[in-house]
Amino acid sequence: MELIMIKLNNVCKEYNNELLYNNFNIDFEENKISCILGPSGIGKTTLVNMITGLIIPDSGEIMLPLNSKFSYVFQEPRLLEWYSVYDNIEFVLREYYNIAERKAIINKTLALVGLSDFSNYKISELSGGMAQRVSLARAFAYPSNILILDEPFKGLDYKLEEDLLIKFKSIWQNDKRTVLFITHDIEQALFLSDYIYIFNNKPVEVVYRLSMDKSLSIDAKNIIKKYL
Repeated sequence: MELIMIKLNNVCKEYNNELLYNNFNIDFEENKISCILGPSGIGKTTLVNMITGLIIPDSGEIMLPLNSKFSYVFQEPRLLEWYSVYDNIEFVLREYYNIAERKAIINKTLALVGLSDFSNYKISELSGGMAQRVSLARAFAYPSNILILDEPFKGLDYKLEEDLLIKFKSIWQNDKRTVLFITHDIEQALFLSDYIYIFNNKPVEVVYRLSMDKSLSIDAKNIIKKYL
């Protein structure tokens, strides 16, 4: 039996005089990649911001493990451009590890994303794809138990998108955490996810939930398109 990591009960949220969520309920399983798939502007990021505490719901409850920590990977790398690759990762680890531990963790995560030879480069010297790999390394280096992916592969060319998706899945399989993956890209959702939650309507509803381990024999892509 899978454990529930995140649970929302009867959550309501109004934004710009529009009711986005009305008595909304959803569960996310521990150490699984759960994709929140839906049209742009539907309220996917608002949901994640409520889960992480950046936004307070108007009513309802959000249940998380005590002392939950979050890592983020956004569409833009959101790195300190005047810092080196190494220092960008080291910066978020100082509170938790000593110097030797930080060095070992950083070297390990940079190797996983193929950037061992670039640890002393400034972010401003990197390509966009390399900077996003630094973001992935930083997210896994940080001692989080919940990882938020907010459209991190959006706008990339096909080869780079494919490379980052493969790298992410490979790292995650060796360091599993609960992942909430926001996207409106069906191919990305199918490749990466254990579960796909299709969001639609106003207020938001989960119009379909797809379990990928039970969907190998069905036309998952057409099912998703039907509900989007």
